[in-house]
Amino acid sequence: MLRKTSLALGGAALFLAWNGLLLLFLWSRPGSVPGPQSPRPAPEPRQLPAQLLQLAQDAEAELRLQRDLLLQIQRLGRLRRQKTPKPPQIPAGGTPVPSAEGEPAAIPVLVLACDRSSVRRCLDKILRYRPSARRFPVIVSQDCGHAETARVIASYGPAVAHIRQPELSDIAVPPEHRKFQGYYRISRHYRWALGQVFGTFRYRAAIVVEDDLEVAPDFFEYFQAVLPLLRGDPSLWCASAWNDNGKEGLVDAGRAELLYRTDFFPGLGWLLLAELWEELEPKWPPAFWDDWMRQPEQRRGRSCVRPEVSRTMTFGRKGVSHGQFFDQYLKFIKLNDRFVPFTQMDLSYLKKDEYERFFLQQVYSAPEVKLEELQKDSGKDLGPVRLQYRGRDSFKALAKALGLMDDLKSGVPRAGYRGIVSF
Repeated sequence: MLRKTSLALGGAALFLAWNGLLLLFLWSRPGSVPGPQSPRPAPEPRQLPAQLLQLAQDAEAELRLQRDLLLQIQRLGRLRRQKTPKPPQIPAGGTPVPSAEGEPAAIPVLVLACDRSSVRRCLDKILRYRPSARRFPVIVSQDCGHAETARVIASYGPAVAHIRQPELSDIAVPPEHRKFQGYYRISRHYRWALGQVFGTFRYRAAIVVEDDLEVAPDFFEYFQAVLPLLRGDPSLWCASAWNDNGKEGLVDAGRAELLYRTDFFPGLGWLLLAELWEELEPKWPPAFWDDWMRQPEQRRGRSCVRPEVSRTMTFGRKGVSHGQFFDQYLKFIKLNDRFVPFTQMDLSYLKKDEYERFFLQQVYSAPEVKLEELQKDSGKDLGPVRLQYRGRDSFKALAKALGLMDDLKSGVPRAGYRGIVSF
């Protein structure tokens, strides 16, 4: 584009210089402006070559001047682009545009959609609570080709960018996985959509949301605050808005500012950096991507940040999991309803070394109690206490008795950090 512009400017400069000098030559000749009754005198033959030579020399000097000016403009343009990098941002048409000069880099919200027209509930809350359309562009990536869902997304006009997963065919799966075709499609969609965000649009971070999630008023405030932690602490690889044990009776709603580290990948509204996608994309799995993320080979000893009170809740009972866990756990998740100014708080306690000193001391200084004692004193404020489990079966029995999610993935309990589950 810059080359074409330079050629156009050069051609215009040559045309103007030549015509200007020619007019100057004609006007400066004796009798060059004839009156109505005075015929134009012909130039003397001996004067003509000298005048043409002078005209050519003047034109050449003018062209050199114009070329030098154009080169200066190009150099200034390159210098300006080097000093002010412009992160891309997505408008409704799906073409990156720069953030305004001096603004923080844009963090897109990628909404994964398929055939739920109820995506409107998700998008309404995202658009209602986001503090800046330029800082948080919304990209809806749709799989399935569902016409009604596409119409709902289109109804938002330029407020969201609508991109469509191009490959909608069935996926060849092992015979024993025939009933899991949906999980293969989801994994394919995630790979394509994240590839668009980080590869095509070149963002450096993104928040991933599915179409059946509703966000809290401070959803964006939370992610703005934890992003520097993610960038500065290599022992962190994601931040999630979700607490797997975030049911009403298991969280302290009055301490909505509390954040934890967890070894369990929560998903359900999560932030990742482009560097992590560059690591994961070459080995992305054909199915069950979230459980794959929880494997030691992917996690590599890294943790996520998660809140005491969830900043997302799910309203999608119907899906490929056929409501697994929904009626027992997910529909009871408490969604935070008050704004916490996370960006004004010191979150350095979440850095690995500081967190382990503070958190482990807090855990192991709490008195150990038995489940029977806790149940007998139910309703009393005992302060922080500790229940000790020994082995997988012991954990599952305690978790079931307390109403916690009792499943483990790759040996890690939900919301656990170093085996400790806070509730």
